[in-house]
Amino acid sequence: MTAKLVAALSLVVVTALWVAGRDTAAPGLAAAGRLAALWSADLLLAQVVLMARIPWVERAYGRDRLARWHRRTGFASFVLLLAHVTLALAGAAPLRRLWMLVAVNPSMVPAVLGLVALVVVVATSLRAARRRLRYESWHLLHLYAYAGIILALPHELLLGTDLGGPAARAFWWTAYAVALGATLVFRVGLPVWRTLRHRLTVDRVVTEAPGLVSVYLTGRRLDRLPARAGQYFVWRFLDGPDAMHGNPFSLSGPPRADRLRITVKTVGDGTARVAALRAGTRALIEGPYGRMTADTYSGGPVTMLACGVGVTPLLALLWDLPYGQGKATLVYRTRHPQEVAFRAELEWLSRERGVRLVPLVGPRAAEGSWLPVAYAEYDDAEALRSLAPDIADHDVYVCGPDAWTDTVLRAAHRLGVPQARLHRERFAW
Repeated sequence: MTAKLVAALSLVVVTALWVAGRDTAAPGLAAAGRLAALWSADLLLAQVVLMARIPWVERAYGRDRLARWHRRTGFASFVLLLAHVTLALAGAAPLRRLWMLVAVNPSMVPAVLGLVALVVVVATSLRAARRRLRYESWHLLHLYAYAGIILALPHELLLGTDLGGPAARAFWWTAYAVALGATLVFRVGLPVWRTLRHRLTVDRVVTEAPGLVSVYLTGRRLDRLPARAGQYFVWRFLDGPDAMHGNPFSLSGPPRADRLRITVKTVGDGTARVAALRAGTRALIEGPYGRMTADTYSGGPVTMLACGVGVTPLLALLWDLPYGQGKATLVYRTRHPQEVAFRAELEWLSRERGVRLVPLVGPRAAEGSWLPVAYAEYDDAEALRSLAPDIADHDVYVCGPDAWTDTVLRAAHRLGVPQARLHRERFAW
């Protein structure tokens, strides 16, 4: 059963329970407002489950797809919540009516505070706002969603006249318990357990290219850490006051029994701290996440396209995938020659496994193209065909900035690459 079908059935059940327990004396607008509130609460809990990091759900759908569903479900839930508030306050003097409701019903106070928390979350989730916020700030503000859900619970259960039946109360208590349990187990418990079990510490930090560093980590029983080449963790390094700010960094090599390696581009305060890490610094981990692993490989030739630091998970996959001699191509896009990283490893892969390396160096040709300016006269799809004439039969892996990755995927689609053979992972927040 797909996640979308489960969500649809959940809304059907909510509607049926509302019909069965509906207060027939309530005015039409008030009744519609209550139904909107119930739909909003149901979708809000679905949001929580989608981002609870449940391993088998992540493997089935991928975090990028779950994140898209999470955003869409969240905005739908918020619109329904605003509809509930609007219908509940319909009529003259809505502010006076709100004051009267708060004065008569103490459970309205946490409900109003929960609404404010959700407004903050939605406002800071808009693209224009996200571009202006540091990842750490956005992540902290996003946690207010949990506060909004918890604060809404007394209001829903105490004032929900449509929830008087035992079936309705059992459904809602179960829904809240599932959302809370999934969050506590998979977003808190599992990361804490893996952190304590594996005790990852920084071994050394190596500069790969200007503004690009690799962090080598050692720990205990790393052979039992269920990480795969191509995946990433959310990392927190215990190096100072900002230690609890997490950032997603990919493994840049296949995980080994005695070490892990991540590679980080220093583009802000959080990533700049990584370059200054000292040996012995403890690391807290969440993950692993991501579906761009060897499990997605269908066999045969491989074409990989990387832009900048996007080469890191693809490099790990080049080590890990069982492609044949000379059956892999890596197109590596950078702005400057000195930004090319991992030269020694790439040369070894080229020499020993026949990987064809295609460096594309220079500023981007134009908005909407994945090519550098030196190839501005080339069509995106035709340029890709020239690199891999039979690309429709290849597994294609792409990693880089979202806009660049989208242009590559569009070109691959034009050349007939099936969706099942196109592999990408979104890391944008």
